[in-house]
Amino acid sequence: MASTRFSEFVKLCKLVESTSSRNEKIVLIASFLEKLQACEAGVAVRFLVGEIFPEYSDRSLNVGWVLFSRVLGGLRARQERLLEAEPTLLEVYSRLEKIASSSSRRRKEALLTSLLDTLSGEEVEYLARILFGEVRIGAAKGIVMEAIAKAAGCSLEEVKRAYMFLSDLGDVAEVALEKGRGGLRRVNLELFKPVKPMLAEMCYDLREALREHGGVTAFEWKYDGVRVQIHVRGGKVRIFTRRLSDVTSSLPDVVGELRSWLRADSAVLDGEVIGVVKGRPVPFQHLMRRIRRQDVRALLRKIPLKLQLFDLLYLNGRVLVDEPYSRRRELLEGVIG
Repeated sequence: MASTRFSEFVKLCKLVESTSSRNEKIVLIASFLEKLQACEAGVAVRFLVGEIFPEYSDRSLNVGWVLFSRVLGGLRARQERLLEAEPTLLEVYSRLEKIASSSSRRRKEALLTSLLDTLSGEEVEYLARILFGEVRIGAAKGIVMEAIAKAAGCSLEEVKRAYMFLSDLGDVAEVALEKGRGGLRRVNLELFKPVKPMLAEMCYDLREALREHGGVTAFEWKYDGVRVQIHVRGGKVRIFTRRLSDVTSSLPDVVGELRSWLRADSAVLDGEVIGVVKGRPVPFQHLMRRIRRQDVRALLRKIPLKLQLFDLLYLNGRVLVDEPYSRRRELLEGVIG
């Protein structure tokens, strides 16, 4: 199978942008994905939704608009351009990886110059949209998920479930196109790989909530805390935010507390971290200062933290997400010392 050129991806973006029909967008994207290698499909899907690296990855390009504009201005001022073969989708991604891995601003600029010098003006425009997360072609994640399902011949629910566990649409596309429906069905929760959190939905009153749940509803106090997902195996603990960022190093007191009372060999716990001062929760913005600090020693006493757990997704090698919440809650209470 021939490698897909970046220019072909840009052509797809233009076609998707030119139609207002949701179904037509899905058909266009699905038809494009069907022709790709699985690894190309992963890159294409991330680019379509304005992402470069997997959502759970800590990698970042660290290229701002000022640097991009300076490089672009320098290229426009030159009389000659490099005469290179059109870059493929994977070659563009590989160059972006090199830019992300470089700590030198000068090196980043040189690498970006080299990349942009191989692209047409139209291709530079769409690359810029990708880099700054503003693709804006009307291909939201819901549309892309439907396109993946159509291209792989599987159901939308299977794609959504795999996305919950893999936490990245690019990874979902790779599995779907390489291994099909069977591969998607085998996707499951893995320790130390954060999963997409279950988010709350609004309801107008308690009667609506009870009616929606068939009369069996669990209630939790809502504090102004930070949502966390905690993965534990033996003495190893990792804490992730709802955006899948690893904040373990910012929460040494929470790690220590958890190790002291958790009665489980391995677990994935869902809850929130609350800052408590003089018996009262601290405002969310003050708590975030604690979470974002690299050196937290000065704030350990100033903003002590309390862990509030409300769900258990995995316990001692067993995935629990398909168990009723009442059962998960019962198991959770059993592992809390």
